[in-house]
Amino acid sequence: MADESRSVVTSADLDALEARLTEVEAYLHIDEARGRVGELEQASAAPGFWDDADAARAHMAELAQVKGDVALVDGARERLSDARAALELAEEMGEDGAEFVAEAAEAAAELTHSIDEMELSSWFTGEFDHGSAILSIKPGQGGLEAQDWTFMLFKMYMKYCARRGWKVTVNDCPAAEVIGIDRATITVEGRDAFGMLRAEAGVHRLVRISPTDAKKRRQTTFAGVEVIPVLPDDIQIEVAPDDIRVDVYHASGPGGQGVNTTDSAVRVTHIPTGIVVTCQNERSQIQNKAACMQILKARLYELELQKREDALDEIRGPKTEIGFGNQIRSYVLYPYQMVKDLRCGVETSDVDGVLEDGDLDPFIIGYHRWATEQAE
Repeated sequence: MADESRSVVTSADLDALEARLTEVEAYLHIDEARGRVGELEQASAAPGFWDDADAARAHMAELAQVKGDVALVDGARERLSDARAALELAEEMGEDGAEFVAEAAEAAAELTHSIDEMELSSWFTGEFDHGSAILSIKPGQGGLEAQDWTFMLFKMYMKYCARRGWKVTVNDCPAAEVIGIDRATITVEGRDAFGMLRAEAGVHRLVRISPTDAKKRRQTTFAGVEVIPVLPDDIQIEVAPDDIRVDVYHASGPGGQGVNTTDSAVRVTHIPTGIVVTCQNERSQIQNKAACMQILKARLYELELQKREDALDEIRGPKTEIGFGNQIRSYVLYPYQMVKDLRCGVETSDVDGVLEDGDLDPFIIGYHRWATEQAE
């Protein structure tokens, strides 16, 4: 049975959706993009194209993005056509056209979702917004509870990335001694990953009955989330070998078959800045060191931006203490259930949907809509 909220769609509704779609096409420069696809495909078929592997990979990445933009618009146009055709049939058949009414409503709902996604992407105007991201979580105030909260957030983001169809690499996720994890760092690859996830940067607050307190008292705990971009290959950050210290140690994790049991975990310390990066997901020291260096270079680039432009907020938001008064979002499990973003005001009572299923889109989209309005 069709959802009652979208059981009826009119020609005026479809006209409004077409107007929105036309605006999106103009922003994405779709006519130019179609021509660009042809140019890129022709160049990629030229002899010697792969002689410069780095340039070829950048070329193919651009081709994939441009083709993706065209495919999204073409798919939306097809849904619009399907909705109009179904609506016309429904009108011709009168009372016998209920099936086509439902079909038109379903096509319109899919079209609305597609346009929403494309409009969201249009808000991302930063240099790295359309690329991949490195997301880190660390415990703040709250002792052992904060380590458990860090693990809860880690699982929430893993679920969210899966919902989005993004590829996730767990770089570091060592188990804490008693409960939860000491920290977590993941690399997220996918369309608009950095643009979307930068909404999560900041302090996250949890209120619940303590699972470690015999008296079952209410506990407030905090964890901090940092989001930085994965730098494109054409941005070079030089790190002198004498400026880093590399330590190798035994990997640990929250459990399961994926825990690395060899002495291949790597900790890289950048001596001039004191930045420390650890990775233990890969099976060899070489792979873990390479992952560490990628994250280190991204953090050094961020630091350089801060020095040159005094604009750290553009990358991960203001740096604050991970504790009271600095939270961007509250997750309350007791005495009532609510998740509320304190910046844009989006809230829900479906705590399990957020924490267990990773249903973060309302908060992330709500934040970006709010941020866009604030900037106007």
